Amino acid sequence: MPGKWTAPGAPPDDCLARNEWICGAYLSTRREILQDAVLQHLQLTAVSVALAVVVAVPLAVAARTARWAAGPVLALTTILYTIPSLAMFSLLLPVYGLSASLVIAGLVLYSLTLLVRNILAGLRAVPEETRQAARGLGYGPLRLLLTVELPLALPAAMAGLRIATVSAVSLVTIGAIVGYGGLGNLIYAGMNTYFKAQVLTASVLCVVIAVAADLLLLLVQRLATPWAKHQGGAE
Repeated sequence: MPGKWTAPGAPPDDCLARNEWICGAYLSTRREILQDAVLQHLQLTAVSVALAVVVAVPLAVAARTARWAAGPVLALTTILYTIPSLAMFSLLLPVYGLSASLVIAGLVLYSLTLLVRNILAGLRAVPEETRQAARGLGYGPLRLLLTVELPLALPAAMAGLRIATVSAVSLVTIGAIVGYGGLGNLIYAGMNTYFKAQVLTASVLCVVIAVAADLLLLLVQRLATPWAKHQGGAE
């Protein structure tokens, strides 16, 4: 069992010296460290999810347009999601090395399953009569996709985005094994030294980030799809 962590030279009544789980002194003395960890966590999450969306939308559209492609696309993204995180990073290591890009690439691959499935479900839920009406008004395939299909698929797509974002916030911590884990770096170091306040604080901040991100995306979803709220109320 690891030895109890103590702060050298700390007063005996200091919560750091007592190695307590809840310690205000930790927040005040490690403020810059926490800020840097939170910033890295947010950057890794945001970049990963954004890139995943850029990849997922064309895949979902291709699966919707060419029905034969739906099976392979969904199967491939599902297989990627089942690969353990340590194995995924090991497979990507020769390509990206020990870098933030390694963590981002892994998170992008994990996010594809949730995003592709939800975007595809949203596209499939667009009524065929709506498509026919748009074509009757002279809408071409690209205009139909951008102004009719994708907007109507937005509620399902946003649901997938919310889940993928919360999942990414959690998975970023695994990046601590290569030194790019945001708050995961603090959790990993705190576990190695049995530093209770650091482990608890970093863990709580991860939860706060996940909840805040989910609520923010929910707000964006409601602002972007006001008709969905009215439809839900009518039901």
